[in-house]
Amino acid sequence: MRTILGFFKWIFITISVLLFILFCLSFTSVPFWAHYRLGTSRDGVERKPDYIILLGGSGMPSQSNLIRAYYAARLSDYAPDAKVIIALPGNLRNPESSINLMKKELILHGVDSTLILFEPLGTNTRAQALNIMRIPGIKGKDKYAVIVTSPEHLYRAWRVFRKAGLDSLGGVPAFDNPNESDITFNDSLLGGRKMIPGIGSNLGVRYNFWTQLNYEVLVLREYAAIAYYKVKGWI
Repeated sequence: MRTILGFFKWIFITISVLLFILFCLSFTSVPFWAHYRLGTSRDGVERKPDYIILLGGSGMPSQSNLIRAYYAARLSDYAPDAKVIIALPGNLRNPESSINLMKKELILHGVDSTLILFEPLGTNTRAQALNIMRIPGIKGKDKYAVIVTSPEHLYRAWRVFRKAGLDSLGGVPAFDNPNESDITFNDSLLGGRKMIPGIGSNLGVRYNFWTQLNYEVLVLREYAAIAYYKVKGWI
């Protein structure tokens, strides 16, 4: 019993230390740069793509899918003849399913509906890559494809598709753009309890700290996924 208690004690101490380190890192820019590196390590568009592979995130509408659709549409503006493959699990017979709503979003942004293809079956990146590789013509040596996905997912997705057989491949990370406006405010003008310190001009407390915490979750989850895919031989 003493051995078991000692074991759990060390686990508790280890987890506490790790959480403290993560808490401290959230006051720095380290999580941002880790997230940024995942999004830019495999980015780049060398020429007009023949295929735009839009990897879906959540349902529709959602922040992740709307911003990916936006980037895919802008890439389609650059390559208007490229076929756009939407990879998102869904029921194609249901007009209100997320995958069909994603198609509608692309059309609203000016993408030619006749160029939109679907991969509705894959439920992870590996399965989506294998299914997309079955699309006639995509394996051509002269064909060039570009993946559009979230920044933290791009590195793994790029490696997975290369492993599946796509040799000529680029990537576009769907980064959020910061608000360019001044969002500070004067607490004293808004009323409320004056004994509570004002944070109107402290963007670090209001936004930066929470943003870095979110980056930590995204990056840690993605590192775990990369490790799993590596062990499985999928990348």
